[in-house]
Formats: sequence, structure tokens, C-alpha cells
Amino acid sequence: MSLQVDIEKRLGHFTLRAKFEAESGITGLLGASGCGKSYTLKCIAGIETPDRGRIVLDGDVLFDSEKRINKKPQQRHVGYLFQSYALFPNMTVEENILCGLHGVRDKAEKKRACAEALKMFQLEDVAGHKPSALSGGQQQRAALARILVNRPKLLMLDEPFSALDTHLRMRLKLQMLDALRSYGGPVLLVTHSRDEAYHMCGQIAVMDAGRAYPPVSTKELFANPGTVHAAILTGCKNIAPAQKAGEKLLYVPSWGIQLETALPVPDSVTHVGIRAHYFSTRETRNRYPVAFAGDMEEPFEWVIEFRYGNQRPDTPTIWWRLPKEKRPGQMPEALGIAPVNVLALRDGK
Repeated sequence: MSLQVDIEKRLGHFTLRAKFEAESGITGLLGASGCGKSYTLKCIAGIETPDRGRIVLDGDVLFDSEKRINKKPQQRHVGYLFQSYALFPNMTVEENILCGLHGVRDKAEKKRACAEALKMFQLEDVAGHKPSALSGGQQQRAALARILVNRPKLLMLDEPFSALDTHLRMRLKLQMLDALRSYGGPVLLVTHSRDEAYHMCGQIAVMDAGRAYPPVSTKELFANPGTVHAAILTGCKNIAPAQKAGEKLLYVPSWGIQLETALPVPDSVTHVGIRAHYFSTRETRNRYPVAFAGDMEEPFEWVIEFRYGNQRPDTPTIWWRLPKEKRPGQMPEALGIAPVNVLALRDGK
């Protein structure tokens, strides 16, 4: 199964332009709040209507502005898990799941399908409970069971872990991954969390100010984000303006250094990015004198702030993050960076 989206919607001064494709597996829409992620899902589900464009799911045209096709939400065979889960508060878990089977006429078949869903999502013990008596994780599983029991062609998850306590998220991510593997169809997962995107998604489409960039594999995005915005979203802490200085060379004026890259530097480069974990006391390449500027202790790591020897004083300090057991007794005189860890970035405009 596949999904093709190419839509545009103007909302006051904001314009959504989403163009991407998704195959079976989990595709993440990663972006900051207000960038258009959730609105994109609503357009696909038929809750909102784009101004122009086309949405095709497994060969079925859901929306086409030129041909004036705009199928109703119930005709699209799309499952949509809202942030709030949207369970019916006056119904039990079992009754909520049965609502997902409204199209099944045979009572025995409905009962069998509901029982299978309760078992799959480990909800048998709370089948007779109403949502208010459930934990956040149980509510999430109940909502997902209600959606999947109807066998949608596409599943969309809008910030599925945002309402959960931090200590529950990892366990529920693993449980949801098991459920999604058994589902087998295309999944769109909206998130602003780089960790969720990395853990859950096989590919990621970055969204920025209403624009969705084409999806790339998750590991490729983190290894080479390409744009300043994508680098920030994937957790890069050290970003500075840079200029191309050679086929595989970048000059960083504010840091007063030149950096070798592993890949050819594109002509469109505007910035350099270096993740805080990438600095090394042993690396001989891209090695320059540094001076200690401060530190911050975290539960399992130290963040050490430093400046390069020729760095402009009016520029932000640089972050070096390392495990507590690897922090040196005193600040090294110099730090290096492997060329493969020097990210050539463009501003994305």
C-alpha cells in the first residue's frame, strides 16, 4: 500500500504545502509546534479540505481539487489516533472497540473481532471499565484497538505519547511497535520529538513553516540532516554560519577555524553543524586549541562549554557532551572532529 500527498492550504498568513509519499511502514512527520503536521493529517482524514492538490491512498483518490473529488471521512478507510485518544467517556472499553466495528453486520463476527482486539492489546481485564478508570497507557491501547479493529488502509498517529508520563513512554513505544508490525500498512506518525521519531520511524519527512520535505531514511536524516532546521530538530547543538573553502573544506568565520568534511561541500552551504557528542580528545583531524567556558551536570552526562582559541567573543559557546565516566580531569588543550561528523548545512529556504 502507498500514500501520495500533494496539497496546499492557505490559513491567514500561514500556507501549508505538503508533498510526500509513504509506503508500508512508519513515516514520521517531524517538526516544531505550529508547523502544519497535525493539519496535514486532518486534510488526509477529510476533516479539513485543502485549497488545491491531490491525495491518493493505494490507488484510491481521496481528494482531487481539479476533478472535484473530496470523499467524506468515513469513506476514506483511514484510522486517526488523536492526541486525546477521543474515547467515548460513557462507554466501556469493549463498547468503544465495538464502535469501530459499526460496519460489521454479523454479531458473532463482531464479538470475535472485539475479543481478538482486547487480547492483542492486553485489555481483557479492563474490558468493562470506562476510560476514566484507565491509565494513560490503557487509554492509548484502547483507542488504537478501536481504530485497528476496523482494518484501515492507513493509520495516522498524532503525538501518540504526548499525554503520557516520561517513564511510561519507552514501554508503550515498544508495545505500539509490536501492534503496528501486525497492522502492516502505511503509518504516519506526527511528533516534535527526535527520540520518538528515531525509535519509531523507518523514514522521516521534516516539516518547517508549513512545508514538508521529502522523506528520507531515519538514519540518513540524523547522519546528514542537510538543512539547519532539520539539524536543530534532530538535536544538533552547535551550528554556525560557514562558507565553502574547497571541495571538502568549510571555513567557519565566527569560530576562526577551517574544517575538513568527508563528503563534498555543496555550493548551497550556509552553515556548519557539529553534534555535541562528536568532539574527541584523540582525533587528530580538525583539531584546534580550546578553552574551558563552563559546564553543566546532567544525570548521566556532563555538558562542557568551550571556545576555540580564535573564536569571536560575541558568539555562543560550543557544547561538548560526554558520559560522566569519560570526563577528563582537566580541560584538554585541543579537541578534534572526524570529517564524517562535520555537517554541511543550508538554510533550507
